[in-house]
Order: sequence, then C-alpha cells, then structure tokens
Amino acid sequence: MNSRFKWTILGSSTCVVLLLLLGARSGRAVSPDDVYAHLRVYQEVLAHIKLEYVEEPDMKSVTLGAINGLLESVDPFASYLNADQYRQFSKSEDTARAGVGLVLAKRFGYVAVVDALPGSPADKASISSGDLIESINNVATRDMPLAYAEQLLRGDVNSKIDLTVLRLKNPDPQKITLIRANVPTPAATGKMLPDNVGYLHVSSLASNHLGEAKTELQKLKQGGAKYMILDLRHCSTGDQQQGVALANLFLKEGEITYLQGQKFPKQDFVAKPADEVWTGPLVVITNRATAGGAEIAAAALMDDKRAQVLGERSYGDASVRRTVQMDDGGAVILSVAKYYSPSGKAIQDTGVVPTVQLAENDNSPELDQDGNPIPGTAPKTTDDNLLNKSIDLVTGKTNVAQLSDDGSGPIAANQHPITDKAPKVVTPEKAPK
Repeated sequence: MNSRFKWTILGSSTCVVLLLLLGARSGRAVSPDDVYAHLRVYQEVLAHIKLEYVEEPDMKSVTLGAINGLLESVDPFASYLNADQYRQFSKSEDTARAGVGLVLAKRFGYVAVVDALPGSPADKASISSGDLIESINNVATRDMPLAYAEQLLRGDVNSKIDLTVLRLKNPDPQKITLIRANVPTPAATGKMLPDNVGYLHVSSLASNHLGEAKTELQKLKQGGAKYMILDLRHCSTGDQQQGVALANLFLKEGEITYLQGQKFPKQDFVAKPADEVWTGPLVVITNRATAGGAEIAAAALMDDKRAQVLGERSYGDASVRRTVQMDDGGAVILSVAKYYSPSGKAIQDTGVVPTVQLAENDNSPELDQDGNPIPGTAPKTTDDNLLNKSIDLVTGKTNVAQLSDDGSGPIAANQHPITDKAPKVVTPEKAPK
C-alpha cells in the first residue's frame, strides 16, 4: 500500500463528522468525491487537537485510533498492524499454537466474541456470542487490531491467559483466567428423530467436516428420513467456500452465492445437480453464532426457496480477506470481496435474517461476582425450543405464520441481538500502543 492510499483511507474515516463541523463553520461544503479536500479537513482537525485540546494528546494513539476506527466502520474483521505487530503476526501464523476457542470480530471499538467453540476453555467459562473482551493479559483491547488480539490469545498448551470480559448477561467487567488448549473443531453429527425427521448438525466447516456432513446425510436418507433439519448453530469456523458445497447437498439447480469486490472480478457459484443428496422437506436452524460458510449455505437455501430458516439472525461474516503490506513495514488485513446471497444482499452487512425469527433458550448458569459460572444454577429445562419448532415446521404440524406469532420470543427483523445493542462499556485508561 502506498502512502497516498494510506492517507486517503485515513482521511475518509472522519469525513462525515468533520465536514459537519468544519464545513458548517466555514460555510463551505466539501464534495463527497473530493478526496484531497477530505484530507485537508482531517489535517485541520488534527492540528486543532494537537494545539487546542485541554491537554497535550498522545498523537500516536490519536492516529492509531483514527485508523482502527476507520477500519471497523467499514469492516469489523479488518486489522491494521504496525511493523512490530506484523512481524509477530507473520511468525505466529506459521506456528501451530494452543488457544482458548474464541472466534472474534470488532464491535464498538472492542474485540467481540462471534462464538466460543463447544468444549473449549472459553465455552467452559460461559463466554458466548456478543460478549466483549475488554482486556487480554491486562492490555486493553480498545482500538487493538483484531489480528493482534487473536495472536495474544494463542500460546503454549496449559499456559494461562487473563481476560476481562463484558458479558451480555452481566455488563460489569468480569476477570476470567483461562488455560490454553488444543481445541478441535466439532465433527458433523446426524440422528433420527420421531416422525421420520432426520437431524444433521454441522458445527464447523473446517477440516473434513463437510465430508462428514455428506456421509451423515446419506445415512439419514437411507435410514428412512422423510424430513430433514439442518442445524447450523455455532457453525462459525472453516473455509467459507465450503458453505457453497454444503448448500449444494440440498440444491439441484440455482444460484448459491456470488463473490464480488471493488477490484475483485465477480465470481458466480451455481448448484451442480450431481452434488445434490437431499430433495425432501428441509428446515435450517441458525443463531447469532452462525457465521461464514454456514451463512452462505443458509442464505442460498432460503433465497432459492429450498428451505425455511428458523432461529436468530446470524452474525454476518462472509468475505475474502487479504493482507496488504505498507511502506512502514506494517500491514492492513482487509476484506477485498464479499459473498452475496442470491437476492443480492451482502451477507457480511446483513447476516441471514430467518424466515421465522425466534430467540434461543438461554440455558447458561448464573455468574458469581467474579464472572464464574455458579454450579447448579443452569435452568432445569433442557428443551431445545428452536429444534422443537423446527420439527413442527418441517413436518407441517404448524406453519410460518403460526410460528411467527405464537409468543415464543420473536426478534425484530431490523434488530440484531448482538450488533445492534452495545453492552455497557467501561472505557480503559489507555489504548494499546
């Protein structure tokens, strides 16, 4: 990335607010397409901050905050790494290291949890989708590059890591110590339910889990299944293009998705008739931790009228990301293309909004003052309301209209349970430098 482009993206991050302030003061309007005018506005504001702010600011932190704020505003999975961070990141990418089982994004300036892998140290500590990581080993995550946060979470097996977490259930900061471990991604599983309903749970598209899903689906078909439920809850890891192949198991024809970016040629992905396995009635379950390839599959099956989708709006993460090195030795990790649903919606921007929006049961235990789960406080009911509703829907015992108005806790279509509601945040004293 050259210096001119670096300053261009930096200046554009402040254009809206700054134009309102300075444009109104000077009585001049700046064209949205006038990049150099935006840069002059940014430079003027920077000068005012440096010379007139109540105390002399740390200009390095100001600049880093502007860069990270810009990146988060356009891409919650983007990162800017300075030269030292990028060198560490490059080394760690080549080394298999233990972790705590968290899938991350950026929200409200902080590192946010997309999902905690089942059985991982994070899952056992009841960290869940939507929680914010306020600090990692006492380093504040405010304006921390996402890739750097992921790097900090990795380390030697059985080593300790301290997190401060802001939970949706208890927004006061909770200090948690986790022990790093090698966390396997869960295998695809299938089973027969009453009334000849086949149930296929795909929790990851990493490794060979797609092959496992196909095998389980064929077993259910051969075992006499007349209806099928595809459960994509907590499916947030793996190659996103595997979502195309997953959708194709249930599609004979039609568009699955397309990939496009500003300088990324459009790529269309169409179903191949030979790859279809299941042709019968189908319902897909999603929750707020459904992300990546699972979202691509769910969006395709819904838009192509192949399945009803029931549950919570998915997280919104489906793009091609590239690392672009900069002149200063640092790098920007940025989405260069997005996956779109057949109806033309960018999945990363909107997530997948189910046909029937119902909130998932909260079966997590209560937390003590330190944020640790209290044994024996989990709700006694083990009923899976989304699965029960899916069975009724796929077998025809009820319909979409009845489920959408049955008082089971529908979520408004325009409100995401995670991204549209910020938990209480206690601002750290200093951002990482």
